[in-house]
Amino acid sequence: MTTNNPPLFSAHEQALSHTPCPQCGGKLVMRFGKRGPFFGCDHYPSCDYIQPINHNDGHIVKELDMPCPECESPLVLRQGRYGMFIGCSAYPACHYLASTEKKAENTDVGCPECHKGHLTERKSRYGKVFYACDQYPSCRFAVNNKPVVGTCQQCGFGLLIEKKLASGVKLQCADRKCHAYQATDNEDKKSIKKSLLRRRLFKLE
Repeated sequence: MTTNNPPLFSAHEQALSHTPCPQCGGKLVMRFGKRGPFFGCDHYPSCDYIQPINHNDGHIVKELDMPCPECESPLVLRQGRYGMFIGCSAYPACHYLASTEKKAENTDVGCPECHKGHLTERKSRYGKVFYACDQYPSCRFAVNNKPVVGTCQQCGFGLLIEKKLASGVKLQCADRKCHAYQATDNEDKKSIKKSLLRRRLFKLE
């Protein structure tokens, strides 16, 4: 099975854009809403034509103007259980398959639980990004925020994560039992100055 072919994806997007809108004659383009992908007219809002994609049985959504790299049969865009994918129209005789999802990126951050794998960027079926150990299923460690190499200042856990707050981005312990926020260098200096000032005031008293 072959996966991830970026030129193929751009080609299938162009093929979709040449499909005429049955309502006004404009081009149909793939859009993504709260309920998933759908085809909409590029003349929106003057034209509100929508073609829903509600099924997930692997049915053909669109025949692409590109040959299969393995058997040269036409490629087709299908809607499956886990989202859109591109496959060969000659299936099951030909099993060529290319996912429309972005290839998982390795973060080069070692897994703090099994110490064998690395954390890889992945997407849930709902489109949410998370980071999981590439040794799955033997290791099920995963975090929802971007992992950062480091050691927790409080519990010593070997991984930190970036946490976006209203005050800015802070580092947090990746251990669910701890989740302590990490003090920055500036915060450490401030705390030291406060401590020295308190000692001086105590001596004066």
